[in-house]
Amino acid sequence: MINSIFSERLSSLRREIESAGFDGFLVPMADEYQSEYVPPCARRVAFLSGFSGSAAYIVVLKDRAGFFTDGRYTLQAAQQVSGELFSLFNCAEKPPLAWLEENVGKGARIAYDPWLHPSEGIERLKKALAKVGADAAPVARNLVDVIWEDRPAAPLEPVVAHDLAYAGKSSADKRREIAEALKKKNLAAAVITDAASVAWLLNVRGRDVAHTPLPLSRAVVKDDASALWFVDARKVPDGLPAHLGDPVSILPPEDFPAALGNLARAGRGILLDPANAPSWIGDYLREVGGEIEKDKDPCALPRAIKNDVELAGMRAAHRRDGAALTKFLAWLDKHWEGGLTELEAEDKLAAFREADDKYRGPSFDTISGAGEHGAIVHYRATRESNARLMRGQLFLLDSGGQYLDGTTDVTRTVALGEPSAEMRDRFTRVLKGHIALASARFPDGTAGGDLDALTRQFLWAQGLDYGHGTGHGVGCYLGVHEGPQAISRRNKVPLKPGMVLSNEPGFYKAGHYGIRIENLQAVVEVAGLAGGERKTYGFETLTLAPLDRKLIEIGSLSRDEVKWIDAYHRRVREELQGMLDEETRGWLEEETRLIEK
Repeated sequence: MINSIFSERLSSLRREIESAGFDGFLVPMADEYQSEYVPPCARRVAFLSGFSGSAAYIVVLKDRAGFFTDGRYTLQAAQQVSGELFSLFNCAEKPPLAWLEENVGKGARIAYDPWLHPSEGIERLKKALAKVGADAAPVARNLVDVIWEDRPAAPLEPVVAHDLAYAGKSSADKRREIAEALKKKNLAAAVITDAASVAWLLNVRGRDVAHTPLPLSRAVVKDDASALWFVDARKVPDGLPAHLGDPVSILPPEDFPAALGNLARAGRGILLDPANAPSWIGDYLREVGGEIEKDKDPCALPRAIKNDVELAGMRAAHRRDGAALTKFLAWLDKHWEGGLTELEAEDKLAAFREADDKYRGPSFDTISGAGEHGAIVHYRATRESNARLMRGQLFLLDSGGQYLDGTTDVTRTVALGEPSAEMRDRFTRVLKGHIALASARFPDGTAGGDLDALTRQFLWAQGLDYGHGTGHGVGCYLGVHEGPQAISRRNKVPLKPGMVLSNEPGFYKAGHYGIRIENLQAVVEVAGLAGGERKTYGFETLTLAPLDRKLIEIGSLSRDEVKWIDAYHRRVREELQGMLDEETRGWLEEETRLIEK
């Protein structure tokens, strides 16, 4: 029955593709703001396939369709997406463009929605298709939307001011800094298309998408530090214009093309980030004679480098979040054997977090995976999949919170009963990698990609690995996944003090168990190194929660690794004990006692 629904939708889409004179259509997991978490009205991949993850790409041709996702979601895709309707691929092994080259012929025309693909992506698409004599062209209306009769409306959640006490820098100061940079390049303005950058720039937050406190909007910053903010007026409460100040003009989204035309006619350069700006914008600016300066989003790097107020907020949020997680772990230790389910565990942790008056919701869907479900990297427990926690399993819990003063993301893996020797070995290898990254010292100019192998070395030594990046950037009461920095093999962005990233190596044995250890950490300068000749950085661990001692193979640890664990656990005790009840304090004392080797 379910397959017949998606089969009919694919057939309907193919009729629209043929009617419009095309041979295929591209369906990314994206909205016109390139958000990670898209609103219901933009979940076209889910509408066509039933896939509920946050990263996927569909290519629909007349006689076949390809479904592409990354290593986090391959197992989930195999469970949710019909192999009869779609050929399923890990995009690291078979990228969509490579599949297109193999499956379209000379003269083929592939359609795309120019609001859902960045300019760089369309350039790559056209180059790939040109190799086989094919081409791509934009459509005025998304072809999926044509057949989606009950498509949800766009969100209209209210925008709220983000107080200076949490932001640490006024919008006026941020706009002045960007304006000065524009003047140095003799540019008239920058088009800001990333909704997270707009929220950071204007010190506003919202609820248009799940898990990330964003109002979906775009903006233009001019070289005089004024800004045009394109947002539905129904989202804007009465007091917000005063928070923004006179130099920020609030305009309806439908005025955006006219504003671009005015900028173009002024005859000076306009900054546009081709990596995330919808291709429609670049196409339109060229059409009206605009001079485009391709460059990075001017908000991205300043947003990633947290100021002192934001870092203080992140530390405070992590202390409170760590107390909530520790209360949960102590509770779990007493109750897991009573028939507890994955969803019950998830709900209990949420209740501990919700007691915090600064808590505003989860920063992503909690991954509460018992046994084999822990091996599904981005597993989401449902009423249908909801499993009971059972003796002999590992329980993987990856969760996070959005707080007014910070964003958290933490994973702990817990043994239910006595773990096997293999489980202990794999956990310890993951822990050794985690410690290697947390302890790293590196010179100015080092990128996250240069550090990724530190965490994998102990798994590699046994012929093992994991299929996701080691770390992602994290926003401050913004996106839990935030660029441009990351600790992954291809990332070349130099790490700078103030950046916050995750440290989350793992190991996944399909059909059996999953292991991940995740803390967030801030890049800091390391001073006072004897004989040091270069500016050197390291990491300050922000996350505070105990590690499961039952899973640590102490004999496999070096003396320095033992010292790191003891020092970390001592800090967890000292910083959290005043926030815990007496019973939880006693549990934490036992869990964090010194390792004897």
